[in-house]
Amino acid sequence: MKEIKIHPIGIVRRKDRLVIEIDKPFRPAMKALGKFSHVIVLWWAHGLDTDEYRQMLQTDPPYAPGHLCGVFATRAPYRPNPIGMSICPIVSVDEENGVVVVTDIDTVDETPVLDLKAYFPVCDRVKSAQIPDWLSDWPEWMPEDGIPLEEYGQE
Repeated sequence: MKEIKIHPIGIVRRKDRLVIEIDKPFRPAMKALGKFSHVIVLWWAHGLDTDEYRQMLQTDPPYAPGHLCGVFATRAPYRPNPIGMSICPIVSVDEENGVVVVTDIDTVDETPVLDLKAYFPVCDRVKSAQIPDWLSDWPEWMPEDGIPLEEYGQE
């Protein structure tokens, strides 16, 4: 198979606030993003981009101990291509300066961002999704205020 080239469009910053900084050449692509409530962020798990982690094809997920799964059945960041995805509530969008302020994203500081996609409920939500029984105690929806940063090891 032909090699695929991917170039980051920006970076996640976790400082005084949680922002996605978009590189200058890609800022025109932000036009009208601020009209949406949420954005899908595709990101690169750069801290886990090693030959060892890329070869991990099964894992015992931290959120479901005792349930060995293939990585395609998990949200684990270690996988053949360490691409992560987060759906983030948008606080504000500054197209001119390339800044998207969000309230939650499950990444660490300086995570490379590969792409942004506006969240469209008609395309991006599933009415009758099914999950394994061992995840049945999870809530149906993400809390409106997101997940506390300390759960990601960020304070």
